[in-house]
Amino acid sequence: MVFDYAIIGGGIVGAATAWQLKQRLPQHSIVLIEKEPALASHQSGHNSGVIHAGVYYQPGSMKAQFCRRGVEATVNFSQQNDIPFDQCGKLLVATNSDEQARMQVLFKRCTENQIDATWLSQDELREREPNIIGTGAFLVGSTGIADYLAITVKMADKFQHMGGEVRLNTTVRSATETAEEIILGTNGEDIRARHVIACAGIMADRVARLLGIETDFEMIPFRGEYYQLPPSKNNIVKHLIYPIPDPELPFLGVHLTRMIDGRVTVGPNAVLAFAREGYAKGSFNLRDVADMAKYSGFWRLVKDNMRAGISEMKDSFFKAGYLERCRKYCPELTLEDLQPYPAGIRAQAVTRDGSLVHDFLFAETPRAILVCNAPSPAATSAIPIGEYIVDKAIGRFEKT
Repeated sequence: MVFDYAIIGGGIVGAATAWQLKQRLPQHSIVLIEKEPALASHQSGHNSGVIHAGVYYQPGSMKAQFCRRGVEATVNFSQQNDIPFDQCGKLLVATNSDEQARMQVLFKRCTENQIDATWLSQDELREREPNIIGTGAFLVGSTGIADYLAITVKMADKFQHMGGEVRLNTTVRSATETAEEIILGTNGEDIRARHVIACAGIMADRVARLLGIETDFEMIPFRGEYYQLPPSKNNIVKHLIYPIPDPELPFLGVHLTRMIDGRVTVGPNAVLAFAREGYAKGSFNLRDVADMAKYSGFWRLVKDNMRAGISEMKDSFFKAGYLERCRKYCPELTLEDLQPYPAGIRAQAVTRDGSLVHDFLFAETPRAILVCNAPSPAATSAIPIGEYIVDKAIGRFEKT
């Protein structure tokens, strides 16, 4: 059998693409391929669960556009399919004059990105969140919490009910593109498809090479470590609490997150990982490390971010440093409050000059479309990203 489309990657972006492609092309044969025994086994199932509003993103960027549309799409999908969610809102909290100035810039960006936000004085912050201290804050009411694992599984279920096929435990090891089809060599039988869409997350660069796509980036893994608070502190905050990010650092910083099951988590940090899928502390994969070591962009990244990287690594090993990040705006927390919680891996595309690729990135062959970089907030934005990919696929491959 030759499928009309094969989609590589059973995370939330792959599932959203498969589901929407089958809706648009109901008579086409479509297969969703996932190398793990379950969907959403990596980033989609190992994240903070936040429905991001798009506060931080460059106005006009794909990231900002996808995120703004993704909030409504995620909420609507959750409502329509009885999947729990909570738009509890997010408070971005400044704790000194420098952060207060940076907060004003972020507040202006909310206006540019068409996001409703409310400025709060120090007293108004304390009234809303008695356990949080700061010189001021602003509230983004559309931010919330979702169950992205459940959303991924539901989209795949819908895809299958329409006649789509899901193949788990199927690893793509080779790809041969001809004038008529692409033959995917797997750990089982070959899969032949007229067209391929790859949503491979942290493996995007390796899948690109299989497809013969020349890239100017490599995927570098960062391990995001979380803690959870004890049940006695499940009501310590009413909103999500975020610090004001330092523009000199690549990531947002440690925050308090109300989870969909009522727990509160703290995190994540961003520690260089030595395995692309190594969630346990100390994980090491020789191939992953070798790929990083021979990539010039990795060493430029390390050089440019040496101070931040050492700080992240130190706080990873010494919980007291991690705690101080939290106590900056939530002084009630103690070391005993930081209890174990599963880590996540952030897939970050890095160019040869050591720059992080902050926006979505795509590549193509005559018969394939590859999602090269789908950074946070890819989970929030999965439905509009899938729609974008489907539009691109139909425009390129479906001749009228």
